[in-house]
Amino acid sequence: MMAAPPALVVVITIDQFRSDYLDRYRSHFVPGGLNLMLNDGASFADCRYRHAVTKTACGHAVVLTGVHADIHGIINNAWVDRETLKRVNCVEDDSVQIVGRADERGGARLPGATVPMGASPRRLLATTVGDELRIARGARSKVIAISSKDRSAILLGGKLANAAYWMDKGRIVTSTHYMKEVPPWVRAFNDAGRVERYFGRTWDRVLPAAAYDKVVGPDDVPGESTEWGLGRTFPKIVNGGSAKIGPVFYDAFECSPFKSEVLVDFARAVIENENLGGRGETDMLCLSFSVNDTVGHNYGPDSHEVMDITLRTDRMIADLFKFLDTRVGLKNCTIVFTADHGIPPLPERVKALNPNASAGRIDNVLLLKTCEAALDRAFGSLSDGKHWLVVDESSLLFLRDVLKEKNVAQPVAEKVVRDALLTLEFVEAAFTRTDMEAGEVEGPYAAVTLNSFNRARSGDLYYQPKPFWLDRKTGTNHGSPYSYDVQVPLLWYGVGVKPGSHSERVGVDDLAPTLAHILGVPPPPMSQGRVLF
Repeated sequence: MMAAPPALVVVITIDQFRSDYLDRYRSHFVPGGLNLMLNDGASFADCRYRHAVTKTACGHAVVLTGVHADIHGIINNAWVDRETLKRVNCVEDDSVQIVGRADERGGARLPGATVPMGASPRRLLATTVGDELRIARGARSKVIAISSKDRSAILLGGKLANAAYWMDKGRIVTSTHYMKEVPPWVRAFNDAGRVERYFGRTWDRVLPAAAYDKVVGPDDVPGESTEWGLGRTFPKIVNGGSAKIGPVFYDAFECSPFKSEVLVDFARAVIENENLGGRGETDMLCLSFSVNDTVGHNYGPDSHEVMDITLRTDRMIADLFKFLDTRVGLKNCTIVFTADHGIPPLPERVKALNPNASAGRIDNVLLLKTCEAALDRAFGSLSDGKHWLVVDESSLLFLRDVLKEKNVAQPVAEKVVRDALLTLEFVEAAFTRTDMEAGEVEGPYAAVTLNSFNRARSGDLYYQPKPFWLDRKTGTNHGSPYSYDVQVPLLWYGVGVKPGSHSERVGVDDLAPTLAHILGVPPPPMSQGRVLF
């Protein structure tokens, strides 16, 4: 007989959190945060993503759908549309408007902005556990997702969520996909000016510097970013280098732990004002911490900054758990903790250990020139100013008008580009659309590559960089199928959870069917994972 379902499900993701962080920093975690789940819950030490393109949107789309991009359609954070050759954001939706901004500019784009002003889950092609919960409970259950990033909240919440909230320049916003206007309590939260109170605050370590030196090494290392006036070392003044509040302050705030503090404050406000877990129905709160990703990108996983944001996040989670215990009772909750991807070390760190090691920064100009030179040799040069290809991160798309003009069959051209890619120092493997459509992809990463390939949306070629090679001028970047990018934590606690430590390999796609089983609702209909307990 199934136990009574939980009053509240809390799904926590940390954007860019490798599984080894749990062991690396555990001695500095507080008792009631992640240690609560590690000590009294179920932990899976070898949990991995089973897709190759380990980006924020792709990972968040897997967590509660249980499927990969071949089905859910979120092939990247943004991608070049095959028909228009315009770059589209994974959650952009010009048919809806943002609500909650102070100026309420709605669906228009800000001058020079590349991020859409309207957002919804319309590009997500799969349903989530939250969607299934709302259907099964006759819409009595509430499902609310919150994050610093729009895509993280929206893709966790799914299509039928009551709300997905995210942060935009100091304000909590949502879109008309969910509601015509934000509730009065959200407006009051925004009007309190919480973000602006952090202007000029100092971000310093929560522990003595020696503790960080012992675990991760020196604070100042080559390759770290110096953006937003924060510098490469502690302490950091969060003002963007400006004497007054303005755009540069909000940029600096994006890379500080203070943004997560506001997010957790908002999580408490959501629980209180929506009475989550206190209405006699099972509710769901999805909470994604995004600042960890920004910090990790800028400073790398072996930095004082990443260690500090990890310790601070653990303390915030502990405070949230205390609040939940008082408000709902932890004994009435099911809590799941994971991440959307990991991160590689700075290539400069790798080179410092051995100058002969294969590591570096990808030259996309060289990549395009190499591929187009090969096409010129094979089929004749193009007239000045024309290109054969568009480079879209690790994907390439043909300009089909050019292929038609040169009377070149695309499968033939694909092979020429694939062979050219394989001559580059930083390319491990390359796959053509023709082979991926036929499922004729070989090698150790064949299965994960196909899981990231969506026929309608993916490019014409995909290349896999070698380990420790990344496409960023400073800092580091994720997006590969290597262990440092795919291996993430999976911790469970509370109602329906069988405590214990598990060493067998599992997938993040197992989370959705397992949670659906605990809730007693159907799993998302296309989910590919298995029930873990």
